[in-house]
Amino acid sequence: MMSARRIHLNGTRMDIDSGSIVYPPSTGARRVHATPLVAASAAALEGYGCLVEEPRAFAIEIVTWPALGRRPIDANTGNQGGIAEGIFEISWKGETLYARNNAVGDSYLFGWSEWPEQATSSGAGRPRERALIWRANYHPDGGQLFYPINGKSFVVPLAMPGDDVTPDRFTTFWCDGSRGLYIHPNVWHGAIVPHDDDARLLDRQGKVHARVSVDFVKEFGCYLGASLSRPAGH
Repeated sequence: MMSARRIHLNGTRMDIDSGSIVYPPSTGARRVHATPLVAASAAALEGYGCLVEEPRAFAIEIVTWPALGRRPIDANTGNQGGIAEGIFEISWKGETLYARNNAVGDSYLFGWSEWPEQATSSGAGRPRERALIWRANYHPDGGQLFYPINGKSFVVPLAMPGDDVTPDRFTTFWCDGSRGLYIHPNVWHGAIVPHDDDARLLDRQGKVHARVSVDFVKEFGCYLGASLSRPAGH
């Protein structure tokens, strides 16, 4: 069981304890599926989402609630949940990556830069070559926008929609921090992984916030590996 701990982020305080982490992490694998690393661009993100210059003016897609039978959803209903907005805080502590999504009030243990059984979970961040990510999810109710407040770069693994997803479907996108990343509904996304020890991003997403998840350790016996190096030419 994870012991209670308190994480400080850029003058704010993010509480992380065993009771507040939404998903207890799966561990025990000794294999990593390394994802290809590409720079985020309009062309590279086609089908996944897009880069965003003005986050508050950007329209978040909301998906109409699916009909369960032959009768359709009435017009102008089933898509009125609106948008949730808040700061997404992410912090490396030792070799463990924690996060809190203040838009929905959830906390997470995203992954590690070392095998989790050996990874430290306190102290200053250390040089990191990759992140070992244990799960990913998608949101069937709406899109999600991550906009870096302090211009810090990050990477995130993405995969096209489909519940038959496998680790080899994921590509890790490198974002330089100058623009936000918008992800379409139903697109799989793993952890947002900052290159620095911490990051703060404006998060805007559908308020219903349904999640469908994949657990790489339980389903495939591996972690998803996201490189923290720069893509060629950047």
